[in-house]
Amino acid sequence: MKQYLDLLQKVLKEGNKKEDRTGVGTISYFATQTRYNLENNLPIITTKEVNFKAILHELLWFIKGDTNIRYLVLNDVSIWNDWPYQNFKNSKDYKNETMSDFVNLIKKDLNFAKKYGNLGPVYGKQWRDFDGKDQLKEALKLLKENPNSRRIIISAWNPNDVDKMLLPPCHAFFQFYVIDGKLSCQLYQRSADLFLGVPFNITSYSILTILIAHHLGLKAKEFIHTLGDFHIYKNHIEQVKLQIERNPYPLPKLKIKNKYQNLEDYNFSDFELINYKHHSKIVGKVAV
Repeated sequence: MKQYLDLLQKVLKEGNKKEDRTGVGTISYFATQTRYNLENNLPIITTKEVNFKAILHELLWFIKGDTNIRYLVLNDVSIWNDWPYQNFKNSKDYKNETMSDFVNLIKKDLNFAKKYGNLGPVYGKQWRDFDGKDQLKEALKLLKENPNSRRIIISAWNPNDVDKMLLPPCHAFFQFYVIDGKLSCQLYQRSADLFLGVPFNITSYSILTILIAHHLGLKAKEFIHTLGDFHIYKNHIEQVKLQIERNPYPLPKLKIKNKYQNLEDYNFSDFELINYKHHSKIVGKVAV
């Protein structure tokens, strides 16, 4: 994953200091593209431990069209908790509950989860119901019936719904491409948190491409990652400097053990990550 380390170094050396919505501040650079081969390995960061469980559960959550964190929370995935918790803290029902209290309420109280666990019409909603259009279903249909089409596109950026989302989509628009029975995917990501978010995004869309190829009897070829504003938050700079000193390990492989009629029928247990060797975790706080 030298491509990823090169992105970190580029921002540190050439980036611009820029204020941002969160108030944390960033070092930022605009516009680049990286390519990751999917034919033999799964692209996943090895210079720190990346939470494969969280990545895969989140992807399955997107595919099912879900936008409530309860599924994630029940599977001990916390990556989306900050935004609904902040929303809850701003409500009249908030009585100084901690994040731990909030998570327990999401787990145990279905009515509470329905009220305060929803993120609005984020990724899963747009993938499966963009103003009534199931984009994922349409993409699969085109990949089967007209794989040469230049319209095999899924957009999470819906201008009509952006203001209703607790966090507008960062990875906003992706397109599939088939040549010689091999499937590639290009993602446009408008905003890219290099230290925390991008490692998830690279692996998530690589898994999605491998999964769709498996599902349709194709082979996975390449994931192409096009970035708009890619940045390092100021409170991640020391962690990034530590990470770029580490040497990457060989990439692991991903095995999908079953095949189903519908893409949304795949479960976590159908996937196996093989030989993931990595350096130790490096912790950083998410900017909300």
